[in-house]
Order: sequence, then structure tokens, then C-alpha cells
Amino acid sequence: MLRAMNILILTLVLYQLLLLSIGWWASRRTSDNEDFYLGGRKLGAAVAALSASASSSSAWSLLGVSGAAYAWGLPAVWLIPSTLLGFFINWYWIAPRLWKRSRDHNALTLTEFLAGPVGDAGRISIMRIGSAVILFSFTFYVAAQFQAAGHTFASALDIEPVTAIVIGATIVLAYVMLGGFWAASITDTLQGVLMALSAVLLPVIALISVGGPGAMFASLNVDGISTINLWTRQESLAAGIGFVIGLAGIGLGYPGQPHVVNRFMAMEDQKAIPMARMIAIGWAVIIYTGMVILGWCGRILVASLGDGEQALFALATLLLPSVLAGIMVSAILSAIMSTADSQLLVAASSVSHDLRNGRTATRESLRQSRGVVLSIGIAAILLAIFFPEAIFSRVLFAWQALAAAFGPLLIITLWRGPVRANWRIAAMSSGFALTVILNWMADTPGDVAERYVPLLAALGLAWWGSEKAS
Repeated sequence: MLRAMNILILTLVLYQLLLLSIGWWASRRTSDNEDFYLGGRKLGAAVAALSASASSSSAWSLLGVSGAAYAWGLPAVWLIPSTLLGFFINWYWIAPRLWKRSRDHNALTLTEFLAGPVGDAGRISIMRIGSAVILFSFTFYVAAQFQAAGHTFASALDIEPVTAIVIGATIVLAYVMLGGFWAASITDTLQGVLMALSAVLLPVIALISVGGPGAMFASLNVDGISTINLWTRQESLAAGIGFVIGLAGIGLGYPGQPHVVNRFMAMEDQKAIPMARMIAIGWAVIIYTGMVILGWCGRILVASLGDGEQALFALATLLLPSVLAGIMVSAILSAIMSTADSQLLVAASSVSHDLRNGRTATRESLRQSRGVVLSIGIAAILLAIFFPEAIFSRVLFAWQALAAAFGPLLIITLWRGPVRANWRIAAMSSGFALTVILNWMADTPGDVAERYVPLLAALGLAWWGSEKAS
């Protein structure tokens, strides 16, 4: 047992050293803000696709989705089309348009693109509002990633959760501060590959262990439960439909994620988008299908597990040899780090670039960016330690706040052209504020109100405020 634990720890340590090495390498390619935030706009198809996918998925994709499948049973199947919807919207609609328009505007961040050119009436207000939304949302989002990293390190290394959170956060902060966007993109690509391999290997082994698909599905069909309840966790047809529609709202939030869409702005060649699209969507199918199957198998293999979000780790240690279990733990950390690093970069850009009204001061601005990364990281560590919350719910709240603030305005801007200044401010502010307010209220099936009301309100304001509507 001791030898197995030592092998697992060694695998984990070697993986973290690899990430830090990438950060050191990337630091030698980072000389100004365009390098730090967009990698000099030189990303290829594979790196853009895998880094965007990995950064969008976070700990939620491995721990949260498998945990939801473990807790919900069959209704978790709706998470697969819900998330794929977001990938289709981003890669077919957003990516080709944003690639071109962000270059035309010479915008380094999503907020800067939405704020309009220098001299625009609403530019400064949009920069400030966007920065406030990003700092607020990403502090919660990164805290969820650090909390998940802490759980993973604590389980793997048998140490106190607080110590584990600090270790995981320190590694992420180190390579992001060293190499910025280059470090985040290269490490995210590596982590995306590792996540995909894990989402194939472990679910297949788990499926074999439970006796195949027939045995797994048989365990999900509980006698005495109505068809509606079995598929949606709801007692009535209306509530069941609301549950499904509410989950679909998760996918509609993808265009509003600054840490994801900035990969589209960073691609070197627009001709690479079709290849990147295929890679990204294929990756999503593997990840989300694999995690749902894993959670279902976990209901049989580790039926007494108290926390469903630990199903992946429990099954990895139960079913795999020590080296593979160590790789699987690294995959969990990959999901966490690939999101946290990108979010820290966006948070840094919101302060050192957006709040400076897009002005760049190269070395001075780079030092400020690294200082912001450290400050946000410390705040997220404190939040994760002193105010822990379920990863699934904390991530979805931050995700939805960003989605409603940025997504509708981005879609209308790319579709119908510029939106007038006051309407841009109203759309961004109302989308964010309504998400926060509805999050405090009683839940609806699938949180359908929280998913749609802010999005539709912001979309309507941006539509009516577009110059084509005048």
C-alpha cells in the first residue's frame, strides 16, 4: 500500500514539475502584453481547440459532471447535449466572426472588443463594468478550481485540505505568472489531451467492471418511478420540460466566457478554424459522455460514497494500478488548472489592460499583470478555505454571471454590428445583476429562470440598441 502511494505521489510531482517547466519556457517568449494575453496571436488549430476546450471545462467537467451523474442517475444524460450546444455555438458562430472583427479593432480582450474603438462614448464605462464583472465572477470561479485542487491533493497525498488548497493554487499561480498566455495555452493543450485519455480509459474499465452497458442501465431503472421522474428528477411533465430547458441554458452561456473566446482572438490563421472546430467538438463528446458513464458506474461500484464529486478519484484508486491512478489524479488537476490559469489571465487583463483603457506599457504593464494574477489568486485561496461550497453550484453561478453579462452583447455585435453606448451598458449591467438576484431566490427546475431571464433581458436590450435597429 505504501509503495503504491509513493508511485502515485511521484507521478503527481513529475507532472507538476512539467507544468512549471512549460511556464519557464513560455516566460522566454513573453515580452509584451500581446504575448502575455494572446500569445502574439499565433495559436494553431490544435492548441486553440484543446486549450479553449480544456479552459471551458474546469473541475466541473470531470468532478462536477461525474458527481451529477452519480447523484442524479439517468437525468444526467441531458448534460451531454446541453454542453455540446455551447461548443457548436462558439465554433460555428462566434469563432470565425470574432477572429476577424477583433483584428479589425486591434482588441486584446473581449471587454475591449465590446467597448468599441478609442473615443467611443461608452468605451470607458464598458471597460469598468466588464472589469468589475470579471473580477467578481472569476474570484468565485477560481476559488472553485482551487477548492477542487485541494480535494484532489488531500485525497492523493493524505494531507490537510487547507495545505492541499495552497499547494494546488501555488503551482497554478507560478506557471501563469511566469509565462502568461503561452504557458496557459501550452499547458491547457497538454491537459486537454490528458483529460480526453482519462475520459476514455477509466469509464471503459468501470463499464467492464459493472458487467457492461446492460448492467449499468439496469441499475438506473428504479421500479416505481415514473418515466418523467426517471429522466428529469421531476414529478410533472411541465417541471420535467423546465429541467431539460434549464440545463440547455448552460450551453447558451459559452459565448460569454472571456477565458474561452479569447482563444478565437489568438488564432494565427482563420483557415485553421474548421480543423479546430472538429477537434474541439470531438473532445467535448469524449469528455462529457465519459464522465456521465463514469458517474453511473460509480453508483454501482462505490455505492456508499458520501460525496458524488469524489467518484472519479474513488474509482481511479479502486480500478487502476498506482501509476495510472497517479495519471488520473493528474487529469483531475488538469481540468482544474486549465480553467484557473486562463481565468487568472483574463482577470489580470481586466485590471492592467482594460482599466487602463487599452493603453500598453510593456514591461510596466507586465509587472502589473503578474501582480493582479497573484492578488486574485490569494483572494480565491481565502474564499476556498473559509467559504467552501459545492463545486457544481459555485461554477454554474460564476459561469451564468459571465454568460449574461458578455454573451448577448457579443452575439448582437457580431450579428447586427455596433450597439449604441447606453444600450451596451444596460445590456451588460442588467444581465449580470439579474443573475446575481435570481441566484439568491428559490431554485426552479434546472434553474431555468436563472439561466434564461438574464440572457433574454440582455439580448433584448442589445438588439434594440443596435445601430441597425435605429
